[in-house]
Amino acid sequence: MATKLSQEELLAQFENLTLIELSEFVKAFEEKFDVTAAAAVAAAPVGPTAAVEAAEEQDEFDVILTGAGEKKIQVIKVVRELTSLGLKEAKDLVDGAPKPVLEKVAKEAAEKAAESLKGAGASVEVK
Repeated sequence: MATKLSQEELLAQFENLTLIELSEFVKAFEEKFDVTAAAAVAAAPVGPTAAVEAAEEQDEFDVILTGAGEKKIQVIKVVRELTSLGLKEAKDLVDGAPKPVLEKVAKEAAEKAAESLKGAGASVEVK
């Protein structure tokens, strides 16, 4: 005969599930007992698992110039290539670092832009 689990023991078991596994469990629970658990789904576990999955879902990134380095002219040229800024605006952006060069771009575009800027000698962050 199966032993009855306490609420704390059940919560400890749910804590180890991924969000997908928890979602499948909720669906099975709803079907078995003919109920809806909309509030329980909205209260997904908050913790390391949720933070990791939220990071995986990020699809927009910002490329931030944190420093021009020693080759400031090369960095200005790359900034002009990446944006539609004129020479003066690109120079002002590089001089005013840290400033965003690109905002809300795809991951691939952000990585390419960061590589180009680093290749020119700049310090870059992708957020």
